[in-house]
Amino acid sequence: MQSRLVVISIFVSLLFVAGGTMAAAQDKGSVDPKPLPPLAHPNDPKLGAKELFARKVLPAAMQTQSIGAYNKGCLAGAEQMPLNGETWQVMRLSRNRYWGHPDMIALLKRLSSKAHKDAGWPGILVGDIGQPRGGPALSGHASHQIGLDADIWLTPMPDRRLSREEREETSAVMMVRDDRLDIDPMVFTPGHVLVIRDAAQEPGVQRIFVNAAIKKALCRDAKGDRSWLSKIRPWWGHDYHFHIRLLCPPGSPKCEGQKSQSEEEGCKPADLAYWFKDEVLHPKPPVEPPKPKPGLTLAQLPAECRKVLAAPNTKQ
Repeated sequence: MQSRLVVISIFVSLLFVAGGTMAAAQDKGSVDPKPLPPLAHPNDPKLGAKELFARKVLPAAMQTQSIGAYNKGCLAGAEQMPLNGETWQVMRLSRNRYWGHPDMIALLKRLSSKAHKDAGWPGILVGDIGQPRGGPALSGHASHQIGLDADIWLTPMPDRRLSREEREETSAVMMVRDDRLDIDPMVFTPGHVLVIRDAAQEPGVQRIFVNAAIKKALCRDAKGDRSWLSKIRPWWGHDYHFHIRLLCPPGSPKCEGQKSQSEEEGCKPADLAYWFKDEVLHPKPPVEPPKPKPGLTLAQLPAECRKVLAAPNTKQ
């Protein structure tokens, strides 16, 4: 496994030096982000809630609570993920989405250390967690609204401190083969299996989303106790990263969790067959472009989210 990690480390180093010439894992950021302009009519009931939450650059000075559902809620008393640690670095700083429930921040720190020990992983690259007060974002996610979701790049952290430019402009490494039927063995290593396993074995983790090809590889390569595989769920758009979702934590009575899932591994051919159908792998474009869905308004979020928006900033 160490030799495989050396290969991918060299590949990753070349990628960072080259400025990330592969297909973008996510939108690039900006070294010099500009503040969003003031809203002309902030009290307009038709205004998208994302416009309000995106303009809050610091958390609400309130008792910590995850409020509402993963895709329809907000977060009070968020904690910041430190931008640098011995075994982690935060990416896309300009997005200001490195805030989460303290349980999530603690998990990410714990996972980075455990993965370093168990898998020889240099460290994790942390993508989006959530906005300072949660809520809908201007781009990128429907979930990540209550501080209990986090994206971890499948690209291992280089053995040096990344520059601001690299954090904003470098793409993560694609882990799936061009035909979409399996992982790319040149970049997906046994270490990846151990890192995802370590995350899934955390008691507070409810689900982990990955590309179906990655789930297929995990089913094939997992050794020993395989019970953690039940938490791994195939989902679109997770070719470059995996997405951790926590259970509703104690002290958040307004948090709306998801139904408990089956304890089966989800590794039977029938469990994965849908994801490898040609019409799923290569969907035909619609005859008419779909109309964009209207974003959530503040009135559609839990009532407590108004208090979260109105609260003073936490002191930094």
